[in-house]
Amino acid sequence: MKTYFDCIPCFVRQALAAARYVTDDETVQEQVLREALQAAAEMDLRQSPPAMAQRIHRAVRRLTGVADPYRAAKDHFNEVAGAMYPALEAEVRASDRPLETAVRFAIAGNVIDLGIQDQLSEADVYEAVAHARDAALRADLEELASDAAAAGSILYLADNAGELVLDRLLIEQLGTEKVTVAVKGAPILNDATRPDADAAGLTETVEVIDNGSDAPGTLLDDCSDTFRERFAEADLVLAKGQGNYETLSQAPREVYFVLKAKCPVIAEDLGCEVGSLVLRKSTPAPAPTGR
Repeated sequence: MKTYFDCIPCFVRQALAAARYVTDDETVQEQVLREALQAAAEMDLRQSPPAMAQRIHRAVRRLTGVADPYRAAKDHFNEVAGAMYPALEAEVRASDRPLETAVRFAIAGNVIDLGIQDQLSEADVYEAVAHARDAALRADLEELASDAAAAGSILYLADNAGELVLDRLLIEQLGTEKVTVAVKGAPILNDATRPDADAAGLTETVEVIDNGSDAPGTLLDDCSDTFRERFAEADLVLAKGQGNYETLSQAPREVYFVLKAKCPVIAEDLGCEVGSLVLRKSTPAPAPTGR
């Protein structure tokens, strides 16, 4: 997915918000803001938005001297989601349609995205879960169930910390014995890394790997060779969140995207309303042809 003009103000807002998370020094905040503006002026709009976000947030970490600006926020939402998990797991087990219920709750967790909104409360997460119970769901659940049952290996691309706790509900429905969860290789925004997989209890139940990248999505060219092999060889790939949709919507293989459409740019690209719950299977992009 390319970068749209409407993405550019979001990059600048993100950069300033990240700086303010870790420092009150306005000199540093100004440096971050100026670098973000310079990067936006030079960016190639043919790239996906996460490519630019990666560049900007590397500058944030360098200029603030803080390796993981969102660590405290990630820890907080891991705790919030962890407190919700037992009741939601019981609800999935009691459901007449457990896969659908798990998908709904996993999508609800996608609200824990500090790249979209700078301030997020515990109440916002509870409200997202309540909304997901009855909201329209754009999904072919029978196709997912069939594909998951036939798959010998499933690669689950994580999105954000906290959200990853609720992803457990869906991972358990898919079959923990064949799921591998991929987190980011280094901190970026509030995206999940290995400590968040530990906090979510996933390292005790499934294989967890990282993708070797610090982009807020899955830029395949920036990922490790090991991850790219796993991505290509998995029988089924599920990708959580907008960043993964932005980077993999034209991937050369089928991918199930699981997300909440949280901004107008993504909603328009998906052909849905902002706030929609979406589970969509992509069509593989054609391989490039030589002359």
